[in-house]
Amino acid sequence: MSSSIKKYLAELIGTGVLVFMGCGSAVFLGADAPGGHLAVALAFGLSIVAMAHVIGKVSGCHINPAVSLAALLDKRIDVKDFAGYVVSQIIGAVAGAALLVAMVALAGGAGVDLTGGYGSNLAAGAGGAGGAILIEVVLTFIFVLTILGVTADSSKAGVAGIVIGLTLTFVHIVGIPLTGTSVNPARSIGPALFAGGDALGDLWIFILAPLAGAVLAVLVFKLFKDKISSSGDKK
Repeated sequence: MSSSIKKYLAELIGTGVLVFMGCGSAVFLGADAPGGHLAVALAFGLSIVAMAHVIGKVSGCHINPAVSLAALLDKRIDVKDFAGYVVSQIIGAVAGAALLVAMVALAGGAGVDLTGGYGSNLAAGAGGAGGAILIEVVLTFIFVLTILGVTADSSKAGVAGIVIGLTLTFVHIVGIPLTGTSVNPARSIGPALFAGGDALGDLWIFILAPLAGAVLAVLVFKLFKDKISSSGDKK
């Protein structure tokens, strides 16, 4: 198996795990249950921590088109890998969502889904499209900027997965009541395809806003990239 195929397969599996575990926690626990909000946030964050330790050395564990876009703009991957990563991530997200839909059906049908949409993202909680765009751009900016920074410093390689996972956790803590938190176009595409309705109608927001947040993060990161990249070489 070629190294490229291994990378794309890793991204597919990693994104599938993220969607199944993260959205699954929302579906079966419910963010409104006591402790549910934090449990869902941790499920997304811990999915990143787990996958970073499994596929990090294979593909870099992007499992998010916004992260891959940032890697492309920062010249960490080329256009070919960017396309391969994004296609794999979307396929993985759809597969993870399909598995979740199957589990809901086996557990008793739609009434088991406490989100009513397989954990899909919606703009209504943020006051509509404008509010959803703003919160998703801001949260993705924070998330992607953290990824760029912690992975640029080789001395932080051992803790990068934990830092990234915890960052995804805290952006979910803020974003769950507003949009359900996307910061990841693939994570939004998977559940929306099965939920339909408003989730599908709002999907453009959760594709474009995270990508815009990633671009903004790269632009800001370039302002102090040299300082961060060189800090790992200093004793």
